[in-house]
Amino acid sequence: MTEETFAQALERRILLFDGAMGTEIQKHQPKPEDFPDNKDGFNDGLSQTCPELIKTIHRKYLEAGADCIETNTFGSNKIKLDEYGFGDRTIELNQKNAELARSVCDEFSDKQRFVIGSMGPTGYLPSSNDADLGQISLDEIREAFELQAEGLILGSADALLIETSQDILEVKLAIEASHNAIEKTGKEITLIGNVTLDQYGKMLLGTNVQSAYTTISEMGIDIFGLNCSTGPIEMEPSIQWLNDQKHKPLLIIPNAGMPENEGGQAVYNMTPEKIAKAMNSFLSEYPQINVIGGCCGTNPEHIKALRKVIDSQKKD
Repeated sequence: MTEETFAQALERRILLFDGAMGTEIQKHQPKPEDFPDNKDGFNDGLSQTCPELIKTIHRKYLEAGADCIETNTFGSNKIKLDEYGFGDRTIELNQKNAELARSVCDEFSDKQRFVIGSMGPTGYLPSSNDADLGQISLDEIREAFELQAEGLILGSADALLIETSQDILEVKLAIEASHNAIEKTGKEITLIGNVTLDQYGKMLLGTNVQSAYTTISEMGIDIFGLNCSTGPIEMEPSIQWLNDQKHKPLLIIPNAGMPENEGGQAVYNMTPEKIAKAMNSFLSEYPQINVIGGCCGTNPEHIKALRKVIDSQKKD
């Protein structure tokens, strides 16, 4: 197997990311004592206390045909880790999570597999005037992401994925933090900037896709992406506009449809066949799309269906 970088692979073919992590963890019904210090709900911490569980989830996605797996670090910026009392170990925990994902990738010799460092939101909205969610310094947010990015890079992640972003100012801070970490570690790494849009094509605080793209596309990101919040159908108007720019490669990671309320729980009912049909159409119509995958409600069966879609397509 000839080794290639993530950037090289991106030039040569359409890449497939994995699916949801959180819902797969819940299928295993972890008990409070399974989490570090009995911190029930601290999913990222399971990589330390139940590493085989996380490795099993990674492995199933790779077996389904994913080229890339995201680290179990969606909530591992310093601000989120502080909520569980682990903020002072931000670099260490992110590094170990990346190394764990890498160890699973190394089990496969059929083709190159890549580790994507997942960087989810802090839970704050720095652009807002909310008495709680808006009252945090920009430096604190930037540092929270910089420490996370440093750990992921030290753990040999192939790319950093800023994802499920609700506030464009926070996205900007995360990008700046990632560049700082890249400079500090001296390692070049692909940088992906994602935003999350509602069914009307706007972020939580009202930023539309045009404004979001204009704001961050020249900040040194390599890929611009959309993930979460909606299924693929609701994303299409935004994808069409982004494709028309003919500028950045695009990453599209929808949920398995719009969430439906069943007994007070969000349920995603889009089948692998339906999501594959939608994504097949996208790949045919929008050549700027270079990466696809699944977000909330998707599982290895969805990724297996997307693998078939990619294999049936030829990238120009």
